[in-house]
Amino acid sequence: MAEGFPIIDSHIHLYPESEIPTLSWATPENPLAKQHSLEDYKAATSPSPVKGFVFLETDRKHDLAAGVKDGSGWEYPLMEVSWLRRIALGQPKPGEGHTAEDASLCSAYIPWAPIPSGADAMEKYLAKAEEAAGDSWGNVRGFRYLLQDKPDGTALGEGFIESLKLLGRKGYVFDVGVNQHHRGRIQLEETVEMIDKAHDGVPEEEQVVFILNHLCKPDLTVINIHTDTSFIAWRTAMFTLSKCSSTYMKLSGGFSEMDDSLKNRPVEDIFEAIMPWLSVVLAAFGPSRIMFGSDWPVCTVGVDGAWEKWRQIVDRLCYMASLEDEDKEMIWGGTALKAYGIQTEPRSQFEFVY
Repeated sequence: MAEGFPIIDSHIHLYPESEIPTLSWATPENPLAKQHSLEDYKAATSPSPVKGFVFLETDRKHDLAAGVKDGSGWEYPLMEVSWLRRIALGQPKPGEGHTAEDASLCSAYIPWAPIPSGADAMEKYLAKAEEAAGDSWGNVRGFRYLLQDKPDGTALGEGFIESLKLLGRKGYVFDVGVNQHHRGRIQLEETVEMIDKAHDGVPEEEQVVFILNHLCKPDLTVINIHTDTSFIAWRTAMFTLSKCSSTYMKLSGGFSEMDDSLKNRPVEDIFEAIMPWLSVVLAAFGPSRIMFGSDWPVCTVGVDGAWEKWRQIVDRLCYMASLEDEDKEMIWGGTALKAYGIQTEPRSQFEFVY
């Protein structure tokens, strides 16, 4: 199997111990409720050739109404922007687990944004986020507002669509976090409609780019894919979503949707079990619109050696599909650079071919 391609990990999360109380999900019993630093991430990925990562927001506590009123509801997401600023500019605080030399690894970061609040609120938030980001603002390539736990219809609200169109005009992407496994096909159907509405009447050059997280979280415990309605609905949605050329998919988040009995089996067994889903994504989007992402540290819950195991699964997909080196380069990093509009200096550092 081919190894050694430069990797841009398109989906990781980091947070310092001092800011764990600001995370909306961090209950004391949660195994992820402890510091996960860049130092920890580098240890988990060694010795793989990771050249950079894209950080995704970690669902900090927020209040949309208070944010619109006086900005107070945005305090913790903006604190996260300041945290990423320290990483991206190489300005660590003691105990945060990164160094000045680590700054080059931060290819991009994707903060939270109050997307449902509409364009006017978004303009105010972006100004505050830019202030918090300082000289690292160029590393901000898009935004995310998690939909997987929000009420049905959230993504179709007038304010939500207004905000997406604003992101497109400003050249930012939107990361889409939905969950078919636990929320059903409506999350996929609304994603299709959201994209249609966000692009309706918008010139192609101003249309927001959508990056779908974690295969849209299908149910990877399904055994009979030929008759299972959830698999059929997911497969149909993948081909529908892929018709939009400015929509990309992350090969990430698989462990979270597997049966516990599968997670720690050999890579070959896991690959065989989830190959139907990986094959659909590859067929629908092609190598130029899919990208490797680890979902570290979420991927580590209940999984030994999770980062390397997932890398081997994606590597096996490339091998079994007999992909050319140019296509492999796209999956391992080129697609992420293209989709997020990441500039690399010097360009030859990555040697990706578009």
